[in-house]
Amino acid sequence: MSDKISCIITDDEPFARKGLQGYVEKISFLDLKGLCQDALQLSNLLQQHPVELLFLDIQMPHITGVEFLRAIRNPPKVVFTTAYEQYAIEGFELDVMDYLLKPISYERFLKAAWKAKDYFALKAQPGNAVPYLFLKANGKLEKITFDDILFIEGMENYVAIHLENKRIITHITLKALLEKLPAKQFIQTHKSYIVAINKVETIEGNTLHVQKHQVPVSKYLREEVFQRIVK
Repeated sequence: MSDKISCIITDDEPFARKGLQGYVEKISFLDLKGLCQDALQLSNLLQQHPVELLFLDIQMPHITGVEFLRAIRNPPKVVFTTAYEQYAIEGFELDVMDYLLKPISYERFLKAAWKAKDYFALKAQPGNAVPYLFLKANGKLEKITFDDILFIEGMENYVAIHLENKRIITHITLKALLEKLPAKQFIQTHKSYIVAINKVETIEGNTLHVQKHQVPVSKYLREEVFQRIVK
């Protein structure tokens, strides 16, 4: 990453766009690449100019910021800017960087910008990625530490995350969760399973033994899985 964080502002209100633009221009480590009035403009701009950070309004015509973020693959980090606090939980589910309630003060905006700067600085250091994520389960946000995960079992639009001492069921697809996990630490073994590589104790045929559990390996993924685990 360069010294500056590339960003785009998206808001359907011209006054809001102008206000955020003024804030960005005061912050030396932000590099504004564009202003958009809706998610369609944003989608087109991202194809031409990928950026690291989005300042994204939620309530916009045609498609909301939440819907856009759910639909896009490998999105940039996002700071939600909105007048509606009821979307905060969805923001955490979507792993957004921050959640700013309008009217947004410069002081609060600056705090979010520094949070982004710290995040990208940490990410740029090998081995220092954030070692956990938050997922919604049982009506609350659960902190899932990557080192505690044994394996993950997919069940259509839900997954069961098997940890050292408990199992957590959350509403997310296996594919979407895999994209959030560190690739060096996890591997998909089957269309319905992901395993923590260092938690595999023995291999027997097409079965991985993880503590008292058995995780299947599909014949299509067998060679890749065994190479990664056995090295």
